[in-house]
Amino acid sequence: MVESVRVAAVTQIALEDRASVKAEFGRIEPSKQEGVIEIVTSWMEQGIRQGQAEGSQREAQSFALRLLRRKFGEIASELEHQVRALSVTQLEELGEATLDFSTIADVVAWLERLDNENNQ
Repeated sequence: MVESVRVAAVTQIALEDRASVKAEFGRIEPSKQEGVIEIVTSWMEQGIRQGQAEGSQREAQSFALRLLRRKFGEIASELEHQVRALSVTQLEELGEATLDFSTIADVVAWLERLDNENNQ
């Protein structure tokens, strides 16, 4: 329990000050340092993966919305909200489908079809 509190303290400090992390790490029993390193490394890797996924999501959203705006001008906020709710794969599909759309109504119909498919 004490070690988990220390790990939490080290993690919080790591965000603020590396020198403090080194000092705090030195207070952990040497026999437990390897375990702490594994835990912290795991958290860092998880954070990196999550950050990459969120970055991919934002970029896919941005690209799909830029395509729609370039083709149709400003789009309604409700439509933008629907686009932002899509997964990366769906956003990529929307980007490709945008090449075939003639009107904004085509976009709305595409989103409705997608919603119907997901609700079945």
